[in-house]
Amino acid sequence: MATWWQGPWAYRFYLFVYILPIILLPLPILIPAKQTYCAYTIIIMALFWCVEALPLAVTALFPLFLFPMMGIMDASKVCVEYFNDTNILFIGGLLVAIAVEHWNLHKRIALGVLLIIGVRPALLMLGFMLVTAFLSMWISNTATTAMMVPIAQAVLEQLHKAPAGKDVEEGRDNPTFELQEKSPPKEGTTVDNGQVHPVPPGPLEPKAQKTEEQIRFSQGMSLCVCYSASIGGIATLTGTTPNLVLQGQINSIFPDNGNVVNFASWFGFAFPAMIILLLFAWVWLQFLFLGFNFRKNFGMGEEARGQQQAAFRVIQTEHRRLGPMTFAEIAVTFLFVLLVVLWFTREPGFFLGWGNLAFPDAKGVSVVSDGTVAIFISVIMFIVPSSIPGLTEKPGKPGKLKAPPALLNWKTVNEKMPWNIVFLLGGGFALAKGSEESGLSEWLGDKLTPLQSVSPPAIAFILCLLVATFTECTSNVATTTLFLPILASMAKVICLHPLYVMLPCTLAASLAFMLPVATPPNAIVFSFGGIKVSDMVRAGFLLNIMGVLVIMLAINTWSYPIFSLDTFPSWAITNATHCLKNATMPSP
Repeated sequence: MATWWQGPWAYRFYLFVYILPIILLPLPILIPAKQTYCAYTIIIMALFWCVEALPLAVTALFPLFLFPMMGIMDASKVCVEYFNDTNILFIGGLLVAIAVEHWNLHKRIALGVLLIIGVRPALLMLGFMLVTAFLSMWISNTATTAMMVPIAQAVLEQLHKAPAGKDVEEGRDNPTFELQEKSPPKEGTTVDNGQVHPVPPGPLEPKAQKTEEQIRFSQGMSLCVCYSASIGGIATLTGTTPNLVLQGQINSIFPDNGNVVNFASWFGFAFPAMIILLLFAWVWLQFLFLGFNFRKNFGMGEEARGQQQAAFRVIQTEHRRLGPMTFAEIAVTFLFVLLVVLWFTREPGFFLGWGNLAFPDAKGVSVVSDGTVAIFISVIMFIVPSSIPGLTEKPGKPGKLKAPPALLNWKTVNEKMPWNIVFLLGGGFALAKGSEESGLSEWLGDKLTPLQSVSPPAIAFILCLLVATFTECTSNVATTTLFLPILASMAKVICLHPLYVMLPCTLAASLAFMLPVATPPNAIVFSFGGIKVSDMVRAGFLLNIMGVLVIMLAINTWSYPIFSLDTFPSWAITNATHCLKNATMPSP
């Protein structure tokens, strides 16, 4: 029999959506000012995002009607924020990533690298981490994890069986790979750190009882995949959505910043941090799940060689099944490499890029953005055929000629493009713009003036810990969307370079290692079985601390020359003229 509380609990999200705006209504009524109207909107959206009372993308649409109705911004200005240059970069980058996935190029890369590295336990873990991190730099963290976990399971299955099994010798189909190909997991609401989780393939039925050592190795392999997916995404501007949130917020709050955050500058800052954190994660997971028996970890014992050969043949079989590279794969590879080269050389900063030389404005700044390049390459993929141009007859219809399909088609794009993230990004940019237009940012900054007496490294460290903790239970996109405008206001008031606090907090938003609900890669690994929440918390806690320390190392060393963090930038002096007297930043 149902108890009295079961009814309200079943309708809890409806009640939350109805009641919360009413409870907060005294705020704009008692203090009728634009700042409080904007604060009212931000508080409602923040709580809706945290509780998931509505889908994240739906909550992100609130500024479209609340800001004009409250007199904060004109509707036309709000709408522009939902399709700005950063969103264009996001869409263009994902279109290229979808083409890579569609033609299985990512799987060929993964299997090829694993064949080179080998299957000795420690090297196998490192190989999976390197491949997963590299793929996550360019395609969705969720899609990368969904592809790599079944491959890891298949290899582990052979490592834990008798050596040189007949199935492997004969090159028969491996059930794990079949599972991946026939039932690919569908992504939920976000690319990275969302709250509606993907539906991954179910765990395999165990064929034999595993030893404690084998179970621990399997746990370590599973966690190394999801962790390296999150770590790899921080290396490139398009690797994970919070990076694009930062770029959009900088361009919105500081429109005269001179494109300080672009693909090349971000890569120079984040890529070394990614490599260091990835190696730390490898050493930590190896110690936690394999121990420090180097002879055994590097497969030097005779008894392990048979299993390793069997596992190696699994990878060989799957790589052989892909066949030689097709024209489509070669074309996608060429366009992908071309895109990366154009991103790096458009406006690198330390020399004149092709954007400065071919498409300069009156000041010599490139009018072509990273988003322009991404869309240009994406459009090319829609008009390049997927096989060597020629005409073939339609099957079953002799006499009717048919042209080969293009590298990319709209049906595939519509199925795989996370349109909800476009709205989520736009909502964040609209909030940042509304905070600036209403004067809320300036008011918040004034309240944070006492922080001027605290050293910048201490401020950055505390904020990183706060964001890393917050992102464990909230979408990383929502986390950066809420924190970055406040940090920008604080930096202006205390005369701190805005990027000194915004960059590390953006990276910290990707440090979601402790809980299965923190990010879809964690959820995929957890759903395969063999991992308990306590295992993830134990491994992820120290990794979070390591991540924050690596971020602090990056922001206080090589990021200084890249972003000129030693001086307060002229583009941030708006409403912060008092910083002109002390334009030099304190040394770390």
